[in-house]
Amino acid sequence: MLPRTAIERVSARAFTIPTDAPEADGTHAWNSTTLVVAEVAAGGQVGLGYTYAHASVASLVAHPLAGLLRGGDAFAIPALWQAMLGAVRNYGSRGVAACAIAALDVALWDLKARLLGVPLALLFGQAREEVPIYGSGGFTTYDEGRLREQLGRWVAEDGCRCVKMKIGGEPSLAEARLRAARQAIGAAELMIDANGACTRKAALAIAERAAGLGVTWFEEPVSSDDLEGLRLLRDRAPAPVEIAAGEYGYDRFHFRRLLEAGAVDVLQADATRCAGYTGFLQAAALAAAHQVPLSAHTAPALHLPVCCAVPGLRHVEWFHDHARIEAMLFEGAPEPRAGAIRPDLSRPGHGLALREAEARRFAVQA
Repeated sequence: MLPRTAIERVSARAFTIPTDAPEADGTHAWNSTTLVVAEVAAGGQVGLGYTYAHASVASLVAHPLAGLLRGGDAFAIPALWQAMLGAVRNYGSRGVAACAIAALDVALWDLKARLLGVPLALLFGQAREEVPIYGSGGFTTYDEGRLREQLGRWVAEDGCRCVKMKIGGEPSLAEARLRAARQAIGAAELMIDANGACTRKAALAIAERAAGLGVTWFEEPVSSDDLEGLRLLRDRAPAPVEIAAGEYGYDRFHFRRLLEAGAVDVLQADATRCAGYTGFLQAAALAAAHQVPLSAHTAPALHLPVCCAVPGLRHVEWFHDHARIEAMLFEGAPEPRAGAIRPDLSRPGHGLALREAEARRFAVQA
C-alpha cells in the first residue's frame, strides 16, 4: 500500500511565445501561442503539466483549484480529478476550466511517477515502444514556397509517412494548394484540415477533388457541433478520405456524442483540453468501445507517454507551433526519428523539465 503523500504546493505560470511567421487556418489567425505551465509538489518531488490556452487558466489554477489540491493525497488522482470538476461547475467545466484541470492532471500523473521513480509510459502500462507522428502545419498564410518546404522537410528529414495542411472553405483555392503540397511530398499521405470552415456542399466538393490528389484524411470539414454534417461527409466522401474530429472535446460526453452519431472515422482527443491524461484515457476507452482509432491532437511531447499506453492509437500530431515551443522550452522534448517519437525510459515521469531561463523572457501576467 502506498503511503499517503500530502500535496504541499500548487502553482501556475503563463508564457506567450511569438510564432516564427503569421499563422492562420480556415477560421482563425494568430501570431503568438500562450502556454500555461502548472506545478504540483509533494514528497520532495515536483510534477509538471501544461496546456495551450488563455493566460486566465493560471488564475483558475490559483483559485479555486490550488486550494482544493493542497493537503490532498498525491496518489489519489481519480479523487482529485473528480473534485476539480466539481469545483469549476459554476464557472463552466468546459473551455478554460477544462484546460486548467488538464494542466494539473498531467502534473499530478507526472508527480506520481516521479514519487515512484518510474517513467510515466511504464506507469500507464506501455502498449508500444514508439508513437507514429504526422507533420502538421501548412497554414493558409504560407505561400506555396513555404508550404512546399515545410511539408517536404517532414517527409524527407523526419521520415513522416503523412503530413497535414490547413485549408479554407473555398474549393478552388484549396485545390491549388493541395496540388503544390502533393508535388512536395511525393507518395506520402496528404491530410487536410478545414477547422470547420466549410459548408456541407463545399466540404463535399473539396473531398471529391482531394481524393483525386491522394488525400486520405479530412479534419473538421464542417463544425464539430454539426454532427449531422460530419456524418453526411463520412457517408458521402470518396472511400479513401477519412473524416476526423474531436480536438475541441473538453469531456467524455463530447466524444461519446461524436461516436454515437457515427460522425468520425478517426476520433481526435487533446489531453491539454480534455481534462488531462485522465480525460484522454477516457476518450481512448470510448474510441476502443466503438472500434474507432484514436489520434492525439498537438502537444506531442506531452502526449507521448499516454499515447504509448493506447493500443488503438493511430498517431500523434507533430504540430509545427507546439513542437517548436516544446523543443525550445522543455528539456527532454522528443525528437522525430523515422516518422516516430519514443519515450526516454531513463527519466522518471514524462521526462520534461522547463528551461527556466528560456521561459522567463516570455512570461506574462495572468
